[in-house]
Amino acid sequence: MLKKILILKTNNTLIQLFRYGFVGGTAFIVDFSVLYLLTEYLNVYYLLSATFSFILGILVNYVISIIWVFKYRNFSKKIYEIAIFIIIGVLGLGLNLLIMWFCTEILFIYYIYSKIISTIIVFLWNFFARKFILFSNG
Repeated sequence: MLKKILILKTNNTLIQLFRYGFVGGTAFIVDFSVLYLLTEYLNVYYLLSATFSFILGILVNYVISIIWVFKYRNFSKKIYEIAIFIIIGVLGLGLNLLIMWFCTEILFIYYIYSKIISTIIVFLWNFFARKFILFSNG
C-alpha cells in the first residue's frame, strides 16, 4: 500500500492530491523562504518579492509534479504543456497577489500571514486546474 501511495504511477485523485501536498509543501518552502529573504533582508517590496518567489515555487512544482504526481499527460508536445502550466501558474500568481494585497492592505494582516492564507487557496486552484486541464487523460 505504501508503495502505491509513494512510488507507483497513479491516476487516483486522492493519491495525487496527497503527493501534490508534498510537492506543494516543497514549493511553498522555496516560495516562502525567498519571499521572506527578499522582503526582510533585501528590503524588496513584498508584492515584488512575492512575484519572484512564486515563480521559483512554480518551477519546483512543475518538475516534481511531472516526475512524481501525475501519471498521464494531455499534450504530447512539452511546449504546450509548459505553456498551459505557466498560464495556470500566472493565474495562480494573480490570485496569490490579490489575496495577499487584500489581506495585508485592507484587512491589515501581516504579509506573512497573508501569504499563508493565499497559499491554501492557490494550492487548491493549482492542483485541480493542473489535474483536469493538463494531466487527466489515460
